[in-house]
Amino acid sequence: MSKSIFYHAGCSVCISAEHDIINLVGANNVEIVNIGEDRSRIQEAERAGVESVPALVTPNGNTLHINFGASMADVKG
Repeated sequence: MSKSIFYHAGCSVCISAEHDIINLVGANNVEIVNIGEDRSRIQEAERAGVESVPALVTPNGNTLHINFGASMADVKG
């Protein structure tokens, strides 16, 4: 993985964190994935260690959970 991946569910907490992440690392260095809209990526996020969103998965595979917005159980509904 050459970019970080920022997973979120589209809530206001997630959108705010998305803007901060883009400002910190730059839009070219992060892929934004709204798993509320693209539910096909939920399993990918879980395999990467995402337990709640918003979360950032770094290029070396570290998963950073940011300002709890929703658990993956809540996202999966």
